[in-house]
Amino acid sequence: TARRLVDLGLGYLSLDRAGSTLSTGERQRVQLARAVRNRTTGVLYVLDEPSIGLHPLNVDGLVEVMRDLLADGNSVAMVDHDARILRAADHIVEIGPGAGAAGGRVIAQGSVAEIEADPASLIGPFLSGARTVCVRDRADADDVFALGRIHLETDALHTVKPLAVDVPRSRLTAVTGVSGSGKTTFVLESLVPALKAWAAGERPPAHVRALEAAGIERANLIDASPIGINVRSTVATYAGVHDELRRAFARTPDAKAAGLKAGDFSYNTGKLRCPVCDGTGSISLDVQFLPDVDITCPACRGSRYAPEADRIRRPHADDPVDLVSLPDLMAMSASEALAATSDLRKVAAKLQTLCDLGLGYLTLGEATPALSGGEAQRLKLASEMKRTQDDAVFVFDEPTLDVRTLLEVFDRLVSQGATMVVIEHDLDVIANADYVIDLGPGGGASGGHIVAAGTPEQVAANPDSVTGRYL
Repeated sequence: TARRLVDLGLGYLSLDRAGSTLSTGERQRVQLARAVRNRTTGVLYVLDEPSIGLHPLNVDGLVEVMRDLLADGNSVAMVDHDARILRAADHIVEIGPGAGAAGGRVIAQGSVAEIEADPASLIGPFLSGARTVCVRDRADADDVFALGRIHLETDALHTVKPLAVDVPRSRLTAVTGVSGSGKTTFVLESLVPALKAWAAGERPPAHVRALEAAGIERANLIDASPIGINVRSTVATYAGVHDELRRAFARTPDAKAAGLKAGDFSYNTGKLRCPVCDGTGSISLDVQFLPDVDITCPACRGSRYAPEADRIRRPHADDPVDLVSLPDLMAMSASEALAATSDLRKVAAKLQTLCDLGLGYLTLGEATPALSGGEAQRLKLASEMKRTQDDAVFVFDEPTLDVRTLLEVFDRLVSQGATMVVIEHDLDVIANADYVIDLGPGGGASGGHIVAAGTPEQVAANPDSVTGRYL
């Protein structure tokens, strides 16, 4: 069991570590090691993206654990995107071709060789090597720091040794290293708090010895935490399109004839909100001796609006004969709503941003607390995509979304002057970074040093870097 824990990148965990303090990925890998120890047979193991948070070194260990389970007569079904894991699979089922309403179909299935040869497969060319994820024009090694630098010096903290680090301004920097090497401590407990204190004119954390960040006024941590605390927060309200839509419908002849103002179209306080669910789209049933059960409102069927709201309509931008109501738009995906409102400049611009972020499949009325971590990350970025970012640092902790979309988003922000720092294990993301800071060489007490720093090519050529070997 101990050997498998080490293979899975958990060698840095102390044996008395409380299980409640483990991350989701750590807990999943401990369960895997236990499953191998138990020597089960005839069991179906289902894993949901076990490679998330896993350094390439430990992906090898994960594949070996899978083979141990199979050798004992078990079956393994795994949802994953890591190409090295996919290449080790006996059978692949590819779902797509898009997301949301554009997906949900089996577009290819078979062995790795069959997927590589299937023209309908989107992942096949990446497995065969015919395509690579290279979407950015990276800065030359001599120009990485041409736009300035952020300099940070810290004392020891947890297992991270004293550091002196330079982060290039207006570039994409990847912070890498095996699990437990100190990436989170360096970025989330040192760099981000120090920059926030700098921007606010306050004292940095006690272990920060020095910080030079002239011109930086914002440090934004874009994490995967849920957006909002209840169902009243929707994609439309968070993206800033609902207010514009309410004003647009208030200008229609139907609304003027009925004496309706923009405020009346609010599903929170307006007179057009559903009187049964008070605009939440759902109601809670009090079941005796059992927890309450939330169901879709039977009156509005989840639209949040009273029937009167359906009578106020405006022309569909692509087909003026087709009239749409605000409840109709709230039930549409962002891409569908974009086509219907292309005549509303502000609304169209914000919806186009959602589509550019790969969120065109989200419905406008979808409650934001129910979004996945990757969806929440992208939605948080929506308001940042149209402004100059010379004074901003954006920090991502292992973002979970399509790599090509992710890199395109990063590139747009960098082109607007943003300084991007991303904690990452994905080799495609690392290879597209302008600068790499690799911590290690191991995890826990054997980590906490900067092993290598430079362009991806420089880190790949460094014999001391474990990450470099895989690059």
